[in-house]
Amino acid sequence: MSKFSLLVVLSSLASFLGAGGYTLFPRQLYDPACDIKGNISINSRERIFHVRGQRDYEATIIRAEYGERWFCSEAEARAAGWRKAGR
Repeated sequence: MSKFSLLVVLSSLASFLGAGGYTLFPRQLYDPACDIKGNISINSRERIFHVRGQRDYEATIIRAEYGERWFCSEAEARAAGWRKAGR
């Protein structure tokens, strides 16, 4: 691929994302503000979200293959049916 072709592809992608293309690509993939971790409990299957500063935030790993996900706001997490971790 020539440098010009690569430049066209990258600039098109930047324009797409800048214009709200995140509907195709989940915002969590490129927006650092989407740092709320939606975790599913192994034992109870309960959906719990963790925010920065909570005790288990750093230890929580999000695994999309198990239905876990990232959220961009607490309101978004609650609207999706998740509850905030108690600690």
